Amino acid sequence: MVEFPNGEREDYRTEVAALTMSFRVFLNLRSHGLLSLHFYPFMNSNIQSPDILQTQLPVMEQFYTVQGEGAFTGTPAYFIRTAGCDVGCVWCDVKESWHTSGYPVIPVEELAENARQSGARVAVVTGGEPTMYNLDALTEALQQKGLRTHIETSGAHPLTGNWHWICFSPKKFRKPLPEIYARASELKVIVFNKSDFKWAEEHAAEINPDCRLFLQPEWSKAEQMTPLIVEYIKEHPRWSVSLQTHKYMNIP
Repeated sequence: MVEFPNGEREDYRTEVAALTMSFRVFLNLRSHGLLSLHFYPFMNSNIQSPDILQTQLPVMEQFYTVQGEGAFTGTPAYFIRTAGCDVGCVWCDVKESWHTSGYPVIPVEELAENARQSGARVAVVTGGEPTMYNLDALTEALQQKGLRTHIETSGAHPLTGNWHWICFSPKKFRKPLPEIYARASELKVIVFNKSDFKWAEEHAAEINPDCRLFLQPEWSKAEQMTPLIVEYIKEHPRWSVSLQTHKYMNIP
């Protein structure tokens, strides 16, 4: 993060990505002259192509909780978090989902049955980056069990599966594919810097007219960014606020 003398932090990082040895390296330049080097486990090379129909998936975790953010905030939902990600957001709060090693590979029928038994009516597939996999079989299994299928994605890979709701949350670290803009049900932009408002509008200009628009403060910057978001949406009322309410409630 570069902090200017006036306290503004528009360019918060310089990223150097090294994809060798299954690590992504982030270099953060700080105004006091220190250089901090962080290593985070990155995706393994055995990720399957979304072109290949998959009847089992690497899963970091699955759990029944209450949706904490976006359009369905407060709705009970069964979450299936796939393992593996090649987007690598520096402020990601689930970096342990980036790699696949050590996580079980679970048949989609088992995942769907677990969701059904939870009593949930909605299944949310998240990651990691779930669109790295072909999700046709998973959504078919979930819908056969009577569940709505929702997905949370950066839009960086082709979208497979049959979805009732598509939450598109673009990231600066990997450009979304153009096809996602026509299909998104919800555009959720994470606000870390003041410059992210302009970036959000650039994506909103490409989105389909039925898509709902949300601005969400990055958790570590919520105290600084939430007041700015509130004022912004008062001036731009097509946007709504999204908060990570599950973190306030201390639930998954």
